[in-house]
Amino acid sequence: MLVAESQEKELEKERVVNESVPPLKLSGLSAQELQELCKDLHKKLDVADETRYDMQIKVNKNEHEIVSLKQKIIELKGMKKPSLKRVKKTTDDMLGACTDATKLKKADFKANLKTVKKEDDKKEEVTDWRKNVEALSGMEGRKKLFNAGQ
Repeated sequence: MLVAESQEKELEKERVVNESVPPLKLSGLSAQELQELCKDLHKKLDVADETRYDMQIKVNKNEHEIVSLKQKIIELKGMKKPSLKRVKKTTDDMLGACTDATKLKKADFKANLKTVKKEDDKKEEVTDWRKNVEALSGMEGRKKLFNAGQ
């Protein structure tokens, strides 16, 4: 059925084109006759463009009308957006908001923080290495190192 419809549409297009524009016979025409034929074709093109333009405007107008009718249907169904309400403020409210004492206070972020005590790293005293070597030399010094490891 779809193939038959497409063939019918093509035949319809060919029929309309043949009616509006008959086949051209250019053989045996003089220059003057060719110029007149061109002028006639140009006039027909102008008429066709005008009708196309008019149809396009009608289509655009109908599409716009369809969109507006769809919006009206949506509004009638109850899916419309709530209208915003204007809130009126007096000058006193506006000045009060600007000069509010609580807003003028400086924020003290450090007041609510916990205090953390840092432990000082135990630093080994730097002593002369020569004294250390002399103390650890011999069997007594090695015994001290052995006992210190246990």
